[in-house]
Amino acid sequence: MKKLLTVICLTAALALVAQTAEAKGDKGKSGEAKGVKKELLEKYDTNKDGKLDKEEKAKISEEDKAKFGKSHGKGGEKKKAE
Repeated sequence: MKKLLTVICLTAALALVAQTAEAKGDKGKSGEAKGVKKELLEKYDTNKDGKLDKEEKAKISEEDKAKFGKSHGKGGEKKKAE
């Protein structure tokens, strides 16, 4: 009985971890959000490694940051520390 309960708990834990990992990716994002991400990557990924490093991210215009934030459901603006 204890073995069965352990197996069930482990299975549930693995399912939760898999669901969380999946939620962190682009899965579930709208086609518009994926398109905006791709557009910004093409525009700012100067070394063409498929991701934006610190220097590349620093060069993103405020307009593009707002566009990305809006398409990903984030207001597009960072809160300033007071």
